[in-house]
Amino acid sequence: MTLTGLLDNPEVLAAACAEYQVGRELQVVEKLRRRYDGALVSAAVTQAALRHRAIAKFGADAARMYFTPDGYEQSTRTVVGTHRAARIAAALPGSSVIDLGCGIGGDLISAARAGLRVTGVERDPETAAAARANLAALDLPGEVLVGDAESADLTPYDVVFADPARRADGRRVFDHNAYSPPWTFITGLLERTACVKVAPGIPHDAVPDGVEAEWISDAGEVKEAALWSGALYSGTARRATLLPGGATVTEAPETDSGPVGNYLYEPDGAVVRAGLVTAVAAAVDGWLLDPRIAYVTADKLVPTPLASAYEIVEQLPYKEKALRAWVRAQDIGTLEIKKRGVDLDPAVLRKKLAPKGTTSATLVITRIGRDAVAYSCRRA
Repeated sequence: MTLTGLLDNPEVLAAACAEYQVGRELQVVEKLRRRYDGALVSAAVTQAALRHRAIAKFGADAARMYFTPDGYEQSTRTVVGTHRAARIAAALPGSSVIDLGCGIGGDLISAARAGLRVTGVERDPETAAAARANLAALDLPGEVLVGDAESADLTPYDVVFADPARRADGRRVFDHNAYSPPWTFITGLLERTACVKVAPGIPHDAVPDGVEAEWISDAGEVKEAALWSGALYSGTARRATLLPGGATVTEAPETDSGPVGNYLYEPDGAVVRAGLVTAVAAAVDGWLLDPRIAYVTADKLVPTPLASAYEIVEQLPYKEKALRAWVRAQDIGTLEIKKRGVDLDPAVLRKKLAPKGTTSATLVITRIGRDAVAYSCRRA
């Protein structure tokens, strides 16, 4: 049963959403099959489950939206889409935007709410139907066309937005050269006014000259990178933006490295991906522990949205026996292990250290020069 069937029978979807409970999908299906067609019920319960999952991405809107499994997985969460749409609207108010590969329409929704005139292009008819239904369900203007991104006529539009597919055979694709549409098509788009959503692992040297790469995190988790060109280019090569607060950084001043101070700072992942770690050092009047490792240290606690801060309690020998003794002596039961520059699996090490006590601690393991070092820390 396709999405069209649900759109034609809204009462079945409403019933499925009213009855839905996580872990009780089969019971809901059995109950609703007494009243409705079995295939329609299965589609409705699947849709109810997707709506429930989508709350994390779309908030209250999820209760009115339509999803496909792949469309949900690949969609942009609202806080990121809103940030991106606001940037376009600030540079080109009221402009027309074509979204190539619009999926279920997450970015169309954000752009339309920002006052932009939106058109989506989606190759899969059912996913396009979901995008069209989502605009209608949220009472937003815009159109969605079924078609191939590479065949779309771009001339009527002020801005091109593209979200190339980064999955193949159900698996994520990390190599930008394996995107669909291909990277050559993407770089062609970036010769005009465009914004392209890419994976956060995009190599710096893959970004064309005259294009800004913006790495975006939400609540400390890196979500994506966006490439900005033409009238949307800010003049900077790399940027890190931290949502939901919106802190942003574009410059990485020169910074020395030196011995550990009283505090250790862990830069946000977007700052690390953008190669702007020394901006944290400048913000906290600190320095790098090692010029090749993304940890900053300082003598004072300086709050910054760019990094998490830890007070260093003591330096420990990086030896399993010594660390196990430390865990016992401190009566540690909850042990957070953070690492950079060393080859270890925190989960494996935690199991070996066997914390079973009543206190909590953070263990940071990193590398200075050729030597691995360990620090007992507490979150500041």
